Amino acid sequence: MFTGIITELGKIKKISKINTGFEIEIESLVVIKTLKIGDSVAVNGCCLTVKEFTKNSFKADISFATLKNTTFGYLRVGDFVNLEDSVKLDDKFGGHFVSGHVDCIGEINQISKKGDFYNLAIKIPKELLAFTAPKGSISIEGISLTISEVHDLLLYFAIIPLTYENTNLKFKKVKDKINVEVDLIARYIANIVQYSGFSNNFNYISDINKEINRQTNININKEMDKKLEEKLKEYGFK
Repeated sequence: MFTGIITELGKIKKISKINTGFEIEIESLVVIKTLKIGDSVAVNGCCLTVKEFTKNSFKADISFATLKNTTFGYLRVGDFVNLEDSVKLDDKFGGHFVSGHVDCIGEINQISKKGDFYNLAIKIPKELLAFTAPKGSISIEGISLTISEVHDLLLYFAIIPLTYENTNLKFKKVKDKINVEVDLIARYIANIVQYSGFSNNFNYISDINKEINRQTNININKEMDKKLEEKLKEYGFK
């Protein structure tokens, strides 16, 4: 489990083909200090298992399934990646629940500076929109971000300078591919609503609210008509 608060920027040192996947070696200065074989590290938001490590790098395997659902197929030696060590019980929880299980590959539609801040727009598949909402959380390249707006298939973000300068966002360009993981809690809520019958209850409640609003509007209109009639009489109209 991770929080989406990036520990450091790592650098791809080596990529080797193995069977139906790849072995990746990543340079690290901070995360490497506490690593053990078998530990989990989020690399651009994807949970990888450490198989070997040295004083300044670690290795992990990337399966064919991970290659299909993440941006690892686009990575090259020398690229910078976001690294986050897994959460410890006594850690401060500063972001949101991030599992490290990437949902899809998104695409950067816009990235531009606005004053000291940055505008970022990400295009995601339609089927994931149900798990997003303004003010909601999402993991982009392993970074815990708050969605500011949702329009069509685009998610908009306002990126603070600290996040921009200390993650690989500062190297990104329009059309670049990025890893996306929707909010874990939103996923469970959506599944509960879909499979428990709650959605029917929501529709029923929605219909009741609509009828209440309709009746309220009728009453308001009647009251306004009554006051208008009184005013007309007051000024000599009948």
